[in-house]
Amino acid sequence: MSSVTTTSRSSRKRPPVAVRRTGYAFAAVINAAILYLLNVWPGWEELSFLTEETTEVLGLVNFSLALGVLLNVVYLFADPAWFKVTGELLTALVSLLVVLRVIQVFPFDFSTWNVDWTWLVWTILIIAAIGTFVGAVVQLVTLVRVLTSGHPQSF
Repeated sequence: MSSVTTTSRSSRKRPPVAVRRTGYAFAAVINAAILYLLNVWPGWEELSFLTEETTEVLGLVNFSLALGVLLNVVYLFADPAWFKVTGELLTALVSLLVVLRVIQVFPFDFSTWNVDWTWLVWTILIIAAIGTFVGAVVQLVTLVRVLTSGHPQSF
């Protein structure tokens, strides 16, 4: 009788702590930089394709970016699998709200540009909404799997 070795999904290993921490630090810095660029210098007003309606989505965009900074800073110190997946689910849900709100408000105007990019921006936003929804579902399934695996420290 031969033995068959199987590899389960739960046996996958996470990257080493140093690699994860580097990624978290990088993500926090990028999110903070985008917050700074949008709100301080040069500010969203300097982008000629953004309309005054940008103020209707800016608070939610800022919240999403700040949440990314906060979670990534926390992950630098502690990132058990259940917590990391919960954070990823939360950020996916907030990101979905952002994309849906941007679609609703559509604070873009390309009328003064040589090319009207409206169709492309709409397409990108729709794809982003679908992808973010799928990502949230994946994170939810992953969270359930982590919490029911008996090993909430790994995934």
